[in-house]
Amino acid sequence: MLILPSSWTTAYGGPEGRARLEALLLAVAGGDREALAALYQSTRGAVYGLALSLLRSREEAQDVTQDAFVRIWEKAPQYRPQGSPMAWMLAVVRNLALMRLRERGRFQPLAEEEWDAIPARAPGVTPEDRALLQTALGRLGDRERQVILLHAVSGLKHREIAALLELPLATVLSQYRRGLKKLKRAMEGEQPL
Repeated sequence: MLILPSSWTTAYGGPEGRARLEALLLAVAGGDREALAALYQSTRGAVYGLALSLLRSREEAQDVTQDAFVRIWEKAPQYRPQGSPMAWMLAVVRNLALMRLRERGRFQPLAEEEWDAIPARAPGVTPEDRALLQTALGRLGDRERQVILLHAVSGLKHREIAALLELPLATVLSQYRRGLKKLKRAMEGEQPL
């Protein structure tokens, strides 16, 4: 199995990351602007990544990212510490992105450089890891890349990804396994399938 650098998932995955995000969200609910800034710094890559994967437009994804943090600020008092705080935040992003898609009535293809920019925004990724990841991600299909980035960069569980992308869990698991196999082959220097 492919082992991803722990820095990619420790920012929001695992008990420590979830507890940190939860504490930040609760502080934001209390009106703490510094907590909002810390939350933004910790999660902007994942928020932007999901917006970009849905909207397929860098400009619109940037707009939705900013709108999402405004909405998180407004809705934080409604947050209840159950489940994943990151999943709650990404549900806000997903809803805003889907509203934007309905308003615009369009869907653009996502450029390779925009997909490659997602891991660059992940906290703690070294330039060497980033270059290796970008090369390997270039060998994945769109859905495989989307699922792997949401899992590895955002730290979301497969069932959370399935809910966010409105896909069956089996499809998400299949895309994830297939993508990991391709990444492993890419890292071992084999040709893609």
